[in-house]
Amino acid sequence: MFDTGEPYARGELVAALRELEVAGMANLASMPGVEFFEAQGSAWSPAEHVRHLAKSARPVARALDVPRIVLAFRFGLHRGRSPSFADLRGRYLAQLAAGATAGRFTPTRRSLPGDLDVGRDATLSEWRDANRALEAALAGWAERSLDRYRLPHPVLGPLTLREMMMFTVYHSSHHLRRIAERRGGVPASAARDGRGIEAIALHSDTKRSAGT
Repeated sequence: MFDTGEPYARGELVAALRELEVAGMANLASMPGVEFFEAQGSAWSPAEHVRHLAKSARPVARALDVPRIVLAFRFGLHRGRSPSFADLRGRYLAQLAAGATAGRFTPTRRSLPGDLDVGRDATLSEWRDANRALEAALAGWAERSLDRYRLPHPVLGPLTLREMMMFTVYHSSHHLRRIAERRGGVPASAARDGRGIEAIALHSDTKRSAGT
């Protein structure tokens, strides 16, 4: 469930993100509103996971609309091909295992909506809209430019635009899996990410007392 494969080309990354969104919507849109907004034990609620994904995608979309000369001046340029999806995934999981947190991308607390089902749908729409904005911004970039320009990541450091999109894909899969696992919706045999990498590192969402 929520498998990503190892997308690399721009079209593959966009398609992978779309597929995850469709699968995530199918899983979450039918979830009762009370469950959607309820914490999963000591971890984030499904609503907070979704809001975290939207909050993480929006700044990437905005950055892709920044003039390229500004990106080059602020973050430098990368030479050569971007690392693989598997490499990016491995680095991210290593950071999680080392205790990386969501930091400023932790979803802020919100009051419960009066109608929980309507609130669920509105939260899912925020995520969908953030993904569409990201796709639209990405459409203006040539394939080779994705390997040349860079953006800062709060945990992984400087990433090429291609790596940032790979992160967005894997990050979406990671959080959708967490929701499903805590609902009992992901069998044990599917608890491994990619080619046998064990996703045993829990995100900072596992400790609400830490603000996440």
